[in-house]
Amino acid sequence: MQPAGPPITPAGMAALRARYDHLLGTERPEIVEIVSWAAGNGDRSENGDYLYGRKRMREIDRELGHLARRMKKLRVVDPSRQTERDRVFFGATVTIADEDDNHRTITIVGDDEQDASSGHIGWSAPLSRALRGAAVGDLKTVRLPSGEKEWEVISIAYP
Repeated sequence: MQPAGPPITPAGMAALRARYDHLLGTERPEIVEIVSWAAGNGDRSENGDYLYGRKRMREIDRELGHLARRMKKLRVVDPSRQTERDRVFFGATVTIADEDDNHRTITIVGDDEQDASSGHIGWSAPLSRALRGAAVGDLKTVRLPSGEKEWEVISIAYP
């Protein structure tokens, strides 16, 4: 049984796992080697390699812990298995138009993989929340910090 945590796409989970594996298998061993070498050089209080290495190792360990906890909580959802393809749900690629007929295409992904510059909007973002369950032709009002904006759903696609 999958955890009932926040959703993430299979690609998003693979990216988190790749980052975890890189930190654990590549970066951390390199830093451990530098710290060991620097520790053998005598006075550690003025040894930049030692001090920086220890600091970097703490940062890596903190990120590894965060990634491990995050991956345990997340629920992998494959958008290609979506059965109700005429409505907006997790993983949908949606084309929307505003009042001035400006079109925008977004893909709704997990919060851990959002990247607005590439059109990937997080599941809990205001625009995603407003579009959930919408069908082609629906008008949805989004409350943004700059005020309300209305969008019309033009098309919905799934991988």
